[in-house]
Amino acid sequence: MQLVFASNNLNKIKEIQSILKGSIQLLSLEDIGCHEEIPETADTIEGNAILKANYVTEKYGYDCFADDTGLEVHALNGEPGVYSARYAGAQRNADDNMNKLLNTLADKNDRSAQFKTVIALNIKGEQYLFTGIAKGNIILEKKGNHGFGYDPIFEPENYKETFAELSSDIKNKISHRAKATEQLIDYLNSTK
Repeated sequence: MQLVFASNNLNKIKEIQSILKGSIQLLSLEDIGCHEEIPETADTIEGNAILKANYVTEKYGYDCFADDTGLEVHALNGEPGVYSARYAGAQRNADDNMNKLLNTLADKNDRSAQFKTVIALNIKGEQYLFTGIAKGNIILEKKGNHGFGYDPIFEPENYKETFAELSSDIKNKISHRAKATEQLIDYLNSTK
């Protein structure tokens, strides 16, 4: 099976390909000639995933899936949430985002948080949503060199390492994106 993954984020594409283990041939936006920035103007994570999937299906005619992910911090009423990538500004810089979050949480005792990924799948004229959640805590300082985004400051439940310290094998079993992708794979396998 061949599906478009509506992303040009090479980190995400690599992570999803690793989780899929070759069961689906992934095409990136570049592969289908989509070089424009797809608007992410929804005010929810689900909404942005749907916007991206619909954009590719409507404009390019492909069955596809798109994801959106946010980090939701309990003490900040779910922020940065849908604005996670642009938390510290339009430059979308991971270090700036982490620094802003650590500064914002400096006087907070509750550091519980969760990553949430929503995948919107458009296939054969239907749309399906899959949601993955990884609960954990925001630590006090960055640790680790793997992963991307907020990984160096997020310690998942039942682990003493951050996502950026864990091997990709472990992360790709327990992460929010892995959980949503497993649901996607289960659905696709059930329709074969």
